[in-house]
Parts: sequence; structure tokens; C-alpha cells
Amino acid sequence: MRRIGVLTSGGDAPGMNAAIRAVVRKGIYQGLEIWGVHRGFAGVISGDFIPMNLSSVADVIHRGGTILHTARSERFKTPEGQAEALANIRRAGIEGMVVIGGDGSFRGAKVLSDAGIPTVGIPGTIDNDIYGTELTIGFDTAVNTVVDAMNKIRDTATSHERTFVMEVMGRDSGFIAMAAGLAGGAESILIPEFPWTIEEVCERLSRSQERGKRHSLIIVAEGAGQGFQIGEEIQRKTGFDTRVTVLGHIQRGGTPTATDRTIASLMGAKAVDLLVAGEARKVVGISCGDVIVHDIDYVLSHKKEINRRLYDLAATLAI
Repeated sequence: MRRIGVLTSGGDAPGMNAAIRAVVRKGIYQGLEIWGVHRGFAGVISGDFIPMNLSSVADVIHRGGTILHTARSERFKTPEGQAEALANIRRAGIEGMVVIGGDGSFRGAKVLSDAGIPTVGIPGTIDNDIYGTELTIGFDTAVNTVVDAMNKIRDTATSHERTFVMEVMGRDSGFIAMAAGLAGGAESILIPEFPWTIEEVCERLSRSQERGKRHSLIIVAEGAGQGFQIGEEIQRKTGFDTRVTVLGHIQRGGTPTATDRTIASLMGAKAVDLLVAGEARKVVGISCGDVIVHDIDYVLSHKKEINRRLYDLAATLAI
């Protein structure tokens, strides 16, 4: 193998640039040519390939987002789009691909692998919802962004003796809300994985009020409910002065943490090693601080679940 490509796809995540840097520099160290693909699978279809060298990834390890840009491509889901993409890859002489992204990106990687292009996936998503890895690139940074916001909101909540509802990202999974809620001491954590009722939330708030607590913070994943609607219901049912904050895309940006930079570097380098060794249809991950490898079909056929013990612990500590 002499030439490999690398792309980022789907939602951006802090640490993606560190992964790109690792792929480029480890590949060059191994004597490979590295080509970057702009805008994910949309760029594969349009043939938007660029050669990369050591300077291409200078001073990027600390930057959020992705220097290769990212996009979602509906056309790549069609046979016609896939045929165009494969023709462009072969025309460019690219013999292997590294795909950095989430579940949808891995399904695209599987398409390439099934068509005979050796492909390795690197889990890059703030949602941390990829099976087979303890951490995905960007998750740690996103959680720390939320916890920092919680700390600031708690200051004003204390000053005004108010209840705050904070809505965070997590349309299909509550990993961000769960981790940030536990680390930030939220009184209630509402996530799509576990059922909840507004009555239970209000009852918990009332109990806290009765024992003298005059401020509370509730964190809700967007897939579990709308923050403003929940805030209105809480104020209507309890009479507590309630405010709502929706963090939105601030969670996607920012300088990646040391943890995200480290795991991105480990997984990026491992992806190159796998391609050089002739491995294909693989996804790398992190377990106990080390890199692990799974078949892509195994990863896509399983669903990562929230640790129920952490969820119960958060509720216990918030009494």
C-alpha cells in the first residue's frame, strides 16, 4: 500500500484535527502518500482530494473542528453516488481510506470496504454513542464545556434562588447529559434512555425546597424533551422561579482536551498500522487507555448503552 486517504464526516468534534495529524504523520513515517478529502463523502463524490504533507497538519492538534471540513451526503447513500465515489478513489490511486466520524460515517466506510477499498474507521463524535469504545473523539471536550457552563449557571441560580433547566445535545443518546450531570451535581438528569415524568422532577425539586435548598439545576438531553417546555411545566406546577438555557452548538467547538488529543493520536496512528498490515473493515476504539480493534460489522450491529449504575448514583447523590 502506497497511498491512503483520510476524511472527516458527519458532525464535527474537537480532536478530529489531532486524529488527522496522526494519520498524516504516521503515514508519512511509514513511507506512504496521504491524501485528504474535503467535506467527507460529498468530497469523495466530487473528487475533492488534496495531497497532504507534514506542514499540512502543523499547529492543528490544539484546534477544534476539522481542517478537512465535513458534510453529510445523501447522494452517497444511493448506488449512483457510491459508484461515482469509488471511481474517483480508484482514479486517484488511493488504496486505503481512514474515515473519522460517527455511526453514519461508519456505514459509509462499510460501503467502501464492501467494494474492495480497505477502510478503517475512527470514532469521532461528541455523543460517545459508538459501540466498542469507552470514549469517542470529542466527547470529553463536550462534557467539560457543559460542566463549565453548569458552574457558571449555578452561580446565578444561587444568587437569584432560581431553578435552571439546561438543555444539551443528545438527540438519540444521553451520554453528554449523563456525564456532565454527574460531574456537575445536577438535581435531575433527563435522558432518552430512561423514562421520566415531570411529576417526578417537580417532586424532587419540592423535597429539596423543603429542606432549605433555594436553587436547583436540571440537565436534559435534547432527545428527552425540550428545555423551554420543561421549564414552563416546572414553574406552572411548583411556582418556582425557573429559567432555561440551551447550549446548542457551543458544545461542538473549542480547544480539545488533553484526553481527546491523546485518544485521537492513538487511534489515528493505529488506523495507519492496520492499513499497512493489510487489515480492512475495522474500527479502532479505546479501552482502559489502550487502543482496541473491532470488525466494522460488529460495531454497527450493537448499540452502546448508558451505564445504569452511574445514572442511579447521580440520583442518589442529588438527594
